[in-house]
Amino acid sequence: MSRLNQNQNYLGNPNIKKDGVTQDWTIEEVQEYALCMKDPVYFIEKYAKIISLDVGLVPFELYPYQKKMFQQFQKNRFNVVLACRQSGKSISACGYLLWFALFQPEKSIAILANKGATAREMLARITIMLENIPFFLQPGVKALNKSNIDFSNNSRIIAAATTGQSIRGLSINLLYLDEFAFVERAAEFYTSTYPVISSGTDTKIIVTSTANGIGNTFHKIWEGSIQGVNEYSNFRVDWHDVPGRDEKWKQETINNTSQIQFDQEFGNTFFGTGNTLINAQTLLDLRASQPVKIMENGDMLVYKETVNKHDYILVADVAKGRGQDYSTFSLIDISTRPFEQVAVYRNNTISPLLFPNIIYKYANVYNKAYCIIESNDQGSVVCNGLYYDLEYENVHVESAIKANAVGIEINRKSKRLGCSALKDLMENNKIRVVDEQTILEISTFEAKGQTFEASTGNHDDLVMNLVLFGYFVSSAYFANLTDINIKDMIFKQKLKAIEEDIVPFGFIDDGSEQIEKLQNEESEDPMRRQWQISYDREL
Repeated sequence: MSRLNQNQNYLGNPNIKKDGVTQDWTIEEVQEYALCMKDPVYFIEKYAKIISLDVGLVPFELYPYQKKMFQQFQKNRFNVVLACRQSGKSISACGYLLWFALFQPEKSIAILANKGATAREMLARITIMLENIPFFLQPGVKALNKSNIDFSNNSRIIAAATTGQSIRGLSINLLYLDEFAFVERAAEFYTSTYPVISSGTDTKIIVTSTANGIGNTFHKIWEGSIQGVNEYSNFRVDWHDVPGRDEKWKQETINNTSQIQFDQEFGNTFFGTGNTLINAQTLLDLRASQPVKIMENGDMLVYKETVNKHDYILVADVAKGRGQDYSTFSLIDISTRPFEQVAVYRNNTISPLLFPNIIYKYANVYNKAYCIIESNDQGSVVCNGLYYDLEYENVHVESAIKANAVGIEINRKSKRLGCSALKDLMENNKIRVVDEQTILEISTFEAKGQTFEASTGNHDDLVMNLVLFGYFVSSAYFANLTDINIKDMIFKQKLKAIEEDIVPFGFIDDGSEQIEKLQNEESEDPMRRQWQISYDREL
């Protein structure tokens, strides 16, 4: 590649063309430009160069999976990539972003990473690629520094940390989010940023990361793409997709680290924190559904319509309506096996004075659902408004003689019992949860001290619906109301599992030892023992 003279280069860099330099095209250059503009794979393989740790500047030779990934980027607006460690996903993105800026005039591209330094490092890699492509492919540069490149075709690339203020007020055509599973307060950032991107008709989002636990925003996007509940097209890069990695390499890596570390960093396995109420396998098995109806300006999601003669329970958690915590309710069909979540409501601005009207409306729709409402603080306003003002009779009342007895007060005891019961219900497949936001909250509902709460930056208003449901269905009230004994149902399931393990031929085991062991485990578990004591007292 010939060097530019002093009047043609950008700030003394002989390999970068400055703004305003005219191009005298040959027929071959026009043809080549057209090929590059059409196909990012062609452009990168023929002209892009990268820095190799071993030999320095080398041509960018794409792996087969990288070519497929670029093709997917071309076809889809929303892309999420789950890639193992050291798979070349970041340098691949650099090549694609440069191609996009060079051949797509008047486009703004943002590189956002967990740290600003990481984003700027990616921009530096793009600069190296730019310096090593022929001048006829360069549109010219108006400005180039550590944080942005402005091209003569009015396209630009900016690099910044992933914060709520990163691209506020900017018109972004392509947003690249690097290692998004490791971004702090990712949910807040994504909520503020997504409208900026989604407002256009041809804008793109590319989200890449290695796995980093369950329940974060990246995990939510990835699982949503797998389940088909969002618009993202997913692409996965496993360790064996990278040339040079075989079983010998795998075993050496495990020996030098650990099986768990390998599974997460190279096996693309999402692990929970280990402190979640619900075990990791159950969380991984949860599958969100698409709502069949969206009502109340998006606050009410209906997953199944009312079924005639089915019985429903509505469980509600009440907030102050000041834009922080959410007032929520979940409608659960108790006539199905397992129980099934059929609708949810979630709003953080509704007044406790108005919330009873929403509950009244949908409780009636679902066959006069039995309402279980948390009565703490503002909850009592909702309970009394529904029961006394709206005269809805199907509301749980603890005692006819107890003051403020409408609803259920959540205290340490009731929350502990509710959590224990919910754990049993979910891990024994006795309730089906289908709402995406509820699943996210369950995945981030962690042990804190002697209780369970949402992890930092997350909410637990919907999962508290389920905790309240668990508490109620485990009580004598529910057994008397429905003739359904949850404890007995779960215990029989465990006995059935034991029976299925009995050898069908030869020695016949009556299962007495397993049953005795199971009973002992039930009695030795401190949480369950406390649950049993409290339950018996209620009876």
